[in-house]
Amino acid sequence: MSNRFQRVTPFLWFNEEAEEAANYYVSVFDNSHILSVTRYDAGTANAAHRPAGSVMTVAFELDGQAFTALNGGPVFTFNPAVSLVVNCRTQAEVDHYWNALSKGGDPAAQQCGWLKDRFGVSWQVVPVQLIELLTSSDKAKAQRVMQQVMKMKKLDVRVLEEAAA
Repeated sequence: MSNRFQRVTPFLWFNEEAEEAANYYVSVFDNSHILSVTRYDAGTANAAHRPAGSVMTVAFELDGQAFTALNGGPVFTFNPAVSLVVNCRTQAEVDHYWNALSKGGDPAAQQCGWLKDRFGVSWQVVPVQLIELLTSSDKAKAQRVMQQVMKMKKLDVRVLEEAAA
């Protein structure tokens, strides 16, 4: 676990896939691991309508960022109003994270660097060059780049840089 104090931790509510999702995510990101798993005991299981001994929460880190996943039942589901951004330095990183996170996900939810994974979590896989290009003082350049972004599913650094040129 990181020595850095993390004030805000994303808390992800799953029906019953918390452990599966956490294990998958730590397999995708370097410097990632499961920190702890808590289980429902007889008292909490009854209140939560979960089997005693089943996974309640999974604490995990993705590249040093702490997360918690909860098996809370089908009451709440994910939607794209909240997404996790993966900042990438190279096209190879974009390709890696896009391919891994979109595997088994919702192809219809893939656009402009956004995707929905097989657990319903929305991600944005973004090359860091995109922010630089979109915040250029040359407004026409930024507009050309944005027009290309709107046509893409997975972002392509080369195409974005060509649009900027």
